[in-house]
Amino acid sequence: MASVQRLVLDVLKPHQPNALEFAHAIAALGEGYRVDIRVVEVDEQTETLQVAIEGDSLDFERISGAISENGASLHSIDEVSVVGK
Repeated sequence: MASVQRLVLDVLKPHQPNALEFAHAIAALGEGYRVDIRVVEVDEQTETLQVAIEGDSLDFERISGAISENGASLHSIDEVSVVGK
């Protein structure tokens, strides 16, 4: 079975939680998840983020749920790496 090992997501979120808190919420979903966030754009109400997540077997559904639970929305999957096992 194949597993997702890297995702790069385009995410729009409100200013709170901040990028550090947002990264912690995603990283806490799985053992060994690495989360890198780059703020692409900021306006009065929101921030556009590029969120890169790496791990042995990423759970996209849980990641997507955590994004929504933190008041953000997933705009697109910009990059994905999948490895067959």
